[in-house]
Amino acid sequence: MSILVVGSVAFDSIETPHGAVDHCLGGAATHFSLAASYFTPVRVIAVVGEDFTELHEGVLTKRGIDTQGIERAKGLSFHWTGSYSGNMDEAKTLGTDLNVFQTFEPKIPAAYADSKYLFLANIDPALQARVRSQMPQVRMVCGDTMNYWIADHGENLAKVLRDLDVLLINDGEVRMLAGERNLVLAAEKVLSMGPKTLVVKHGEYGATAFFSDRSFGGQTKISRPFRAPALPLAEVVDPTGAGDSFAGGFYGYLASQPELTPAVFRTAMFYGGVMGSFAVERFGTERLQAVTREEIEERFNLFKEISHLEGA
Repeated sequence: MSILVVGSVAFDSIETPHGAVDHCLGGAATHFSLAASYFTPVRVIAVVGEDFTELHEGVLTKRGIDTQGIERAKGLSFHWTGSYSGNMDEAKTLGTDLNVFQTFEPKIPAAYADSKYLFLANIDPALQARVRSQMPQVRMVCGDTMNYWIADHGENLAKVLRDLDVLLINDGEVRMLAGERNLVLAAEKVLSMGPKTLVVKHGEYGATAFFSDRSFGGQTKISRPFRAPALPLAEVVDPTGAGDSFAGGFYGYLASQPELTPAVFRTAMFYGGVMGSFAVERFGTERLQAVTREEIEERFNLFKEISHLEGA
């Protein structure tokens, strides 16, 4: 079933120890859409400027992604400039030019109204809440946020959290949101804020899912968290968009399945890791554009091999 994602389609200028690129295609909705498109149909709501050409849009449409929800506005597209050094675990932001994204007001095309899965990428929680209120019929809602919204827009963010099935954020954001250093205690606090399930991304160390009594419709109680691995890579070229690619692989697989079960959820966590591992192998979206379904399945089996006792 189709996933509707609302978020940023942007340009990134990135410098890492492996080189630099200027104005490559980026943005949370872009990485998410490309990763999810290998599993299920994807629809996008975003805004771009006059510098977003047919060639850029073709990157999405070649993957079958529905782009009629991408609004074209006068001016330039959102542009982020950043650099990575050392072990590249954190980006240093050198510039953020919101441009047309500053006045972004998501508009849902009529053709998107039957979407069953909604992903609220990392944007202003007031906009996330507005989109959510216009999609009351969706089966499942997942969302992302970041430290800026947690620190300065807590009231609006709280409204979004109350209505999420799954919240996907990194471990630093979980601790910040909960005001608690211990990750397990922080996860309990975040779940008490509303999300039925919490997925914590640990970058190169994988991801952990924490469940509540409301996960899986309250039909299945899971008292322990589930940890999915990341693939140890000899070379990481560009970590930008890895978390969004994880979210796309994770949610794309969930949406492709007839029902949500604990086994499906755990498998989705692995596919999230698979897509995140591909994203970092090249700058921008280059690797996500070129990966094949065969490569995805091969790497999925590798994830199983490095994390299971069977066959050791």
